[in-house]
This record gives sequence, structure tokens and C-alpha cells, in this order.
Amino acid sequence: MPWLGSAVMPLPLDAPRWVGWSDEMGQRLGLEQDDAALAQLSGATASLPWPPFAQVYSGHQFGGYTPRLGDGRGVHLGERNGLEVFLKGSGPTPYSRGGDGRAVLRSAVREFLASEALHHLGIATTRALAVIGSDTPVWREEQETGAITVRVSESHLRFGHFEYFLYTRQQSQLEALIEDTIDHHFAGVRSESDAKLAWLVEVVERTARTVADWQAFGFCHGVLNSDNMSILGETFDYGPFAFMNRFDPGYICNHSDHEGRYAFDQQAGIGLWNLNRLAITLTPWLDETAIRQALACYEPVLVERYLARMGARLGLPDPTAEDLPLIAELLNRMAEGGLDYSNTLREFAQLDPTSQDTPLHRRFAGVAGFSDWWQRYQQRLGGVDGLADWQARRSEANPALILRTHLAQEAIAAAEQGDNDPLHRLHRALCRPYDPEPEFDDLRGDAPSWSQQLTLSCSS
Repeated sequence: MPWLGSAVMPLPLDAPRWVGWSDEMGQRLGLEQDDAALAQLSGATASLPWPPFAQVYSGHQFGGYTPRLGDGRGVHLGERNGLEVFLKGSGPTPYSRGGDGRAVLRSAVREFLASEALHHLGIATTRALAVIGSDTPVWREEQETGAITVRVSESHLRFGHFEYFLYTRQQSQLEALIEDTIDHHFAGVRSESDAKLAWLVEVVERTARTVADWQAFGFCHGVLNSDNMSILGETFDYGPFAFMNRFDPGYICNHSDHEGRYAFDQQAGIGLWNLNRLAITLTPWLDETAIRQALACYEPVLVERYLARMGARLGLPDPTAEDLPLIAELLNRMAEGGLDYSNTLREFAQLDPTSQDTPLHRRFAGVAGFSDWWQRYQQRLGGVDGLADWQARRSEANPALILRTHLAQEAIAAAEQGDNDPLHRLHRALCRPYDPEPEFDDLRGDAPSWSQQLTLSCSS
């Protein structure tokens, strides 16, 4: 579909070098971490095995429609072994809107780590093959160095692609895009009586499950514009993301989000809001009743997924909506006590739920209402058969290690000085978040006080 964008060559980086690499993704793509791959993926060679291509799209950004966006700092290299390869930070394109088309090392490292961290937690996400650093100067708040994240996904289509062709009144191209998307990525809906409606339902449900996973694991995306929403329901376009340290339902990870539109407790509603924007693009073929029915699938799927995740984390057998108040009450007590979200839930992997003196009790010492909550929790469990097995299942549901902002920052600071070992070590640890090796114990503690000073913005 040549009308989906423009052919454009990557702009070579100065003195490109490997900074990060995923052996798993390299194997899936059939690529080696060698000089030939480095030259191709950094733009140093014009003889690419795939034709570079930047796509056009639009989107709703912080609630307002921007009619023309597009791949402003990256190019698609086409498919390899069924996966699309994308260079993020490869230079200007026709959609750069006056920008330099570059990514800086800190943002490239953060996306690489986040992609791998969420995948190994079991959350749908784009993947990352590599980070390529360079000597290319790039100006943001100060001079930094340019870098490329090699991003991988079955598809990079965004809600904004469909918005663009609707609002530019290119209905034939819009329909061709929808049909091609169904054929290549949602072939299972072809047998339905209305494939477009079934496709919308599938996108709604995938998005709901991913947002529920974010809420269950304390992940805040930061910039949930409709152009940052994947048609596959994957976590997409990492910028000022963060996993919460101390639990705060109104947590805002993006320093640029002055109104808190994308705060942690707003993500579920924003997911549905963005799906409404996508659904509008189907109005040439679906009536209002059908669209409402498709969108109505969002909340029950989101709640079901959230209950499944949180039920597993807390050990609640066969969780139902009646368990939501119990879960919410624990989170309220956690917020009042300023407790670390991930490490507090990890305590369920070590505690005896029949006891009145557990590591969890020590965390909640001095927090009003916890004892009452614990009593209700014990009543809900109704006892435990096989404590060791129960604890093992909690270990499989509650990660011992998450990608905290300060851990990423420490790896970035070292990489900026030419030392990639901390990045490689952190990457290895994040690939086994539920059962990390003892050598990574230093990465598992609560966030240090100095990390509260770290700020993230859209340039992150």
C-alpha cells in the first residue's frame, strides 16, 4: 500500500555501536549481532535487504485532534520472519514536522528495557531487538548523543492510521487498510457474518486486557494518545512510562501532563475513549447500535482480566466482581501507608495466610484498618491447602523485580559514559522477573529516596 506513507532512507549515525541486544529477538529474526547487522540497522549502508518506509497517520493528542502526524523519527524496514522491523531514531522523514528525527540514548535505552520487561511480565507489548548508540550530537534540553531502538512487532498499525484516512476522506484507502489488517492480523474474524464488526470487538477486547494488566502491575504509560495505541492491543511507543514505586492511584509519570489526563487511575477510561475514536472510523460500514455493542465489551473484559491478575497475586480462588471491594481496600491502605506497590504484593509469596504475624503485617505496621482487612481476607480465603504450593503460585504471579525508573537511569548514566555492562545486567534480570537469580538481589529493593527527584517528560 504505497499510499500509506513515503519511501525514505535512514540517516546514518556517526560511529554506530551496539549498546543493547536481545538474543531472543535476534534468534527469532535470524539476525546476528555483527558488523553487517550494525551497518544495516544504523543506516550506515544503503544496501538494505528491505525498502525503508515511513508511514502517515494522525491522532488525538491530549484530547485534541492532530490531522497529520506520521513516523517522524523512524522507518519501517519491512517484514522478517513474520515480524516488522522498525528503526526508531533513524533521522528525519516527511512527517518530522521540523524535528531532527532522532532519538537520544536515554530514550532508546528506556524503550529497549521496557519492551523486554513487560514482555517477560506477561503483558502484551512491542519488542526490541537492540539499541544502537553513536557519536551523533542531538540537542534536547542539552546536547546528547543520538541512538536507535530497533523495535519489532507483528504490526505497527495505530488507531491513528485509521483516523487519518477517515478524516482525509479517503474511504477506499481506509477500507483497503481495514481489509488488509483483518487478512494479515485478524484472519480468525473472516468467518464471522460481519468481519469489520468482529474485528472491532477483537481490538476492543485486546486493548481491555492490556490496560487491565497495566493496572494490575502498577504500570503507567504516560502518553495514551490515540496515535500511541496499537491495533494489536500491545503496549506501544514508550516515552515517559513508569512503574509506580509507592502506590498512588493518581500517579502522573509524565511531567508534561499538567492536567493529569494520563494519570494511572485514568488509564482504563482513556483506553475506552481511544477505542471510541477508532470506532468512529468504522461508521461508513457499521451503524451506531453495532458500534455501541462492540464498545460495551470493553468493561467486562477489563474487569475480568483485572480480577484474574489480582486474584492470582492475592491468592483469591475464582475471583468475581464481589472481590473488587476487598482488592480496592488493600490498595487504599497501601496508598495511606505510602507502601511500595510491587514489593508489598510480592510479600504474598512468603506469607502464611493463616497467621496473624507475617511480613505483610510488618509492612503495614501503623496503617489503620489493615487488621480488619486481614480478617476479611482470611475469611475470603477460607484456609489454604498446601502452604508451599500456595506460596509458589504467588511467586509466579508477583514479580520480584520490575523496571523501576532509578534502575533504568543508572543503566543509562553508565551507558552514556561508555559502560554498557549495567544495562546488560539489568536486561538479563528483567528477563526473569518472577524468579531472578540471587545475584540480582540488589535490584529488588524499594526505590531509594533520591529517585523521587527523577522526572520524565515526552522527551524521555
